[in-house]
Amino acid sequence: MAQEGPAAETQERKRVWKTPPNVALCLEADIADPGSRGFVLQIGEAFFHGFVVKKDGQVAGWVDRCPHAGFPIAVELDRYLTPDGSLILCGWHGAAFEPLSGACVAGPCAGGKLTPWPVEARDGVIRTA
Repeated sequence: MAQEGPAAETQERKRVWKTPPNVALCLEADIADPGSRGFVLQIGEAFFHGFVVKKDGQVAGWVDRCPHAGFPIAVELDRYLTPDGSLILCGWHGAAFEPLSGACVAGPCAGGKLTPWPVEARDGVIRTA
């Protein structure tokens, strides 16, 4: 029987946890404030999964992996934030994270932190740093 869900995806695709610098991801205007967007980058034969959050004019990048169980944060494409945009919400187990610091403030990994993905907004473009 084939496995379903996030575990099956990681078995089928080799994952990497870092990206090279200066890769253009999107225009800064492509992400609402507050807002978020997920990215999958192919690096050689492997894939990197990350997301960018924009809040209060700042951007922050995070590896798309909850520190609680290792699942991707979003259950639906680009849905990383709570409806009011105040927190990042893990759709699998309800962990809540501060958007710009990545600190877990509620849920099963309280006191933990998301893994940073270095990104920057420069000249209207969000790039890996």
